[in-house]
Amino acid sequence: MSILYLLYNEAIYRPLLNLLVFFYNIIPGHDIGIVIILVTLLIRLALAPSFHKSLKSQRAMNQLQPKLNEMRERHKDNKEAQAKAMMELYKEHKINPLSSCLPLLIQLPFLIALYQVFSKALHNNLDGLYAFINNPHTINPKFLGLVDLGQPNIIFGVLAGLAQFWQSKLMMPKTGGQDATAKALQLQTTYVLPVISVIIAIKLPAGLPLYWIVTTLFAVGQQYYIIRKQPKVTVVS
Repeated sequence: MSILYLLYNEAIYRPLLNLLVFFYNIIPGHDIGIVIILVTLLIRLALAPSFHKSLKSQRAMNQLQPKLNEMRERHKDNKEAQAKAMMELYKEHKINPLSSCLPLLIQLPFLIALYQVFSKALHNNLDGLYAFINNPHTINPKFLGLVDLGQPNIIFGVLAGLAQFWQSKLMMPKTGGQDATAKALQLQTTYVLPVISVIIAIKLPAGLPLYWIVTTLFAVGQQYYIIRKQPKVTVVS
């Protein structure tokens, strides 16, 4: 475990911390809010291919949902036949049902590191800077001279929840025919999770909901791009 932590710290956390402080030092006005937005966008751009693959797979799975539900109903008394029919459908449309999971696992350490970097930097915990990075010692937590990103902010917390709600609605299957379990899960993802996000975000330093808002809006932009560019899956009955 210590080796994994060392690898995470040296390969992900420290580079991100130093990137944050580097931009804070060079950006006119030393606005930490702008720095958080910039670093978040750079990381999202670097991870864009991974996110893109995950979002494309999820959209394709959503489009196949009516046919999958039909197969579940047709083979409800024969789980082996049900699984075989579903795998044949995935193969026919060249979809790997696990392909949306691996990119998320790859992205997770980076997202955790960003969260930690922003949280510690807003409290002036800058341990881990490289020798060639100037240590500002104190980071001004004001965003545009108005919002203290080191303190909780209700507006930013609500905006983070609304952004997540928008993303969930965008990814919701447009077709009906979902089974009860799928519907319940979809309702929780769309309506319950954004509320939980607001409850959590309004208690965190506002810099973290700002990061949350930016990364979610970036994902929404990617999803809109996929919707416009990716051809709709045609399911032949």
